[in-house]
Formats: sequence, C-alpha cells, structure tokens
Amino acid sequence: MQTELSFLQLVLDASPLVQLVMASLLLASVLSWTAIFDRSRTLRKARRAADEFEDKFWSGGDLGKLYRGLDRHPEEIQGMAMVFHAGFREFARLKDASGMDPMAVVEGARRAMRVAMSREMDALERHLSFLATVGSTSPYVGLFGTVWGIMNSFHALGNVKQATLNLVAPGIAEALIATAMGLFAAIPAVIAYNRYSNDVERLISRYDIFAEEFSTILQRQAHTDRQAGAAA
Repeated sequence: MQTELSFLQLVLDASPLVQLVMASLLLASVLSWTAIFDRSRTLRKARRAADEFEDKFWSGGDLGKLYRGLDRHPEEIQGMAMVFHAGFREFARLKDASGMDPMAVVEGARRAMRVAMSREMDALERHLSFLATVGSTSPYVGLFGTVWGIMNSFHALGNVKQATLNLVAPGIAEALIATAMGLFAAIPAVIAYNRYSNDVERLISRYDIFAEEFSTILQRQAHTDRQAGAAA
C-alpha cells in the first residue's frame, strides 16, 4: 500500500509537462489495449468464418445454391465468403452477356474478387497502424518526459548550497516514471502489431489461394457452357 501511495505521490509531484506526458502515455496505452482486444476478436472471427466457408465450398454442393444462400443475408457476408460472392456474381452477370469470351468472363470475376480482397484487407488491418505508431513513438515520448524531469531536478539543485541524494532522488524518480510508462505502452503494442500483421498476411494468403482455385473452377465452367451452347 505504501508503494502505491508513493508512486501516486511521485506522479502528483511531477512538473505539469511531465504529468502531461504521463497522461498522454496512459491514454495511448488504454487505446492500444482497446485496439488489441478488437483485432483479436476480429481476426479470430475471420479465421472461424473462413474455416466454415471452406467446409461448405468444398463439400461438393451446388455453388449456385451456396451463392443464393449468402445473398439472402448480405449483412453477414465477410472474408472468404465475400470473395466468393463477388466473383460468382460477376461471373453470372458476364456469362449472361452475349458474345463474351470465356476468358474475359473469368478475368472479370477475378477482378471482382481482387476488389473484394482489398476491402477485406482494409477491414482486417484496421487499427494496426495505430499500434505501430504507439509502439514506435511511446518510448521516445516517455524519454522526453524523463529528460525534462531530470533537467528540472538539476535546475532545482542550483538554488541550494549543498546537494544531497534526498534532494535529487524524488525528481529523478518522477522523471523515470515517464520512461516506464512509455515502455508499458510500447511493448504490448509492438508485440500485438507483429502478431496481428502476420495473422492478416496469412488470412489474405488464404483468400488469394481460394480466389485462384475458384477462378480455375469458373474457367472450366465457362468453357463447358460455351461448348454446350455451340453443340445446341
């Protein structure tokens, strides 16, 4: 209890600028932890949704039926399902156009899937830039508060005839708290940024592989439909 009171007293006794630095670092830490929990929940949900959709897609069912099932609940479409939905919709639209080359139809579906993947990537990477900023700048902000606090401590020594450890120690301790708070804000942000960036990259890689596999299926379907039309 005495340690907690002493820590609080050191913060209260710090200079206004150092207190401002501490407050900004505390706010950055709270916001970064909010972003960390949000990204953890979002990425976990995206991985689960991708697993569930792949199971449905590769189960051998009718892709048209799968598309119509997604189309009934557009607000729930996300991730890999969004990539599939965009590609299949564009494929069906272009296939109905007369005189379209099969490769042009497939290329149009592929472009639609790339656009959908870009939007999904933006959604997955939300808040990651903030975590990177907190992780890279917080130690320097804390160091600035420390330097300023130590400068004030030594400046105060000029007004006394005899400098003792008891006079300088509180000021230095106040200043070092700013560095500690900077590290407290930066370390979790850096760890979370590295981990979630890797998770996002792996998810986007899964989406990209799926888009290529789906494009192959659409290409076969387009040639089959053309041959059937020619035979008729």
